[in-house]
Amino acid sequence: MEVQTAPRFCAILFILQGLAFLPLQLSEARSKASRGVVVPFVFDPKAKCIPPCQHVGLCIRNNTCFCSRGYEGDICQYVTCYPKCKNGGECLRPGKCRCPPGVGGRYCHKATCDGGCLNGGECLSVNSVLKCLCSSGWMGSRCQEAICPQGCRNGGNCLAPGICNCPDGWVGGACHLAVCDIPCGHGGKCIAPNVCRCRGSYTGPQCKQKKSE
Repeated sequence: MEVQTAPRFCAILFILQGLAFLPLQLSEARSKASRGVVVPFVFDPKAKCIPPCQHVGLCIRNNTCFCSRGYEGDICQYVTCYPKCKNGGECLRPGKCRCPPGVGGRYCHKATCDGGCLNGGECLSVNSVLKCLCSSGWMGSRCQEAICPQGCRNGGNCLAPGICNCPDGWVGGACHLAVCDIPCGHGGKCIAPNVCRCRGSYTGPQCKQKKSE
């Protein structure tokens, strides 16, 4: 008997050393407690647990399992998540929750909007309705549309908060300034792409011709 017991004892000690870095929980297999109770550590190399301990649990006394972190129950049959899964989430394995639609995060603690919220937006549940709360300068159902308070004129579009993307021939914060490749002369003003409005007695595409009297 000693020849058989010694290897078993050494093997269990080896397993205990491998699990030494994990917080462990004791659970009494025949305890009246529904989720196990903590008992003093007393190891019996001849102990038998029927049914056997699950999920790498160790049988330390007859029908007494020593559960590794993330498992509990009479025979370590229940997986646990800490913190516990919230909002109806299901614990699949230690530290891994499966979340129902509308919530996400490691522990199902965050609301999630369909498609996600962009540009720093945050998904919130308002009266059981999921909505994106957009950061400053953004709007839309997913915070996908930038806001340009000054407006973008002449076919420009708002690229980012306060920044317009202007078409060719227009510049300025609101795409309100026309560009004339050849400057208008004699005080003329560029009023449209390559279109000058001349002053006084000057005319021509760039206001360089003097009007005949």
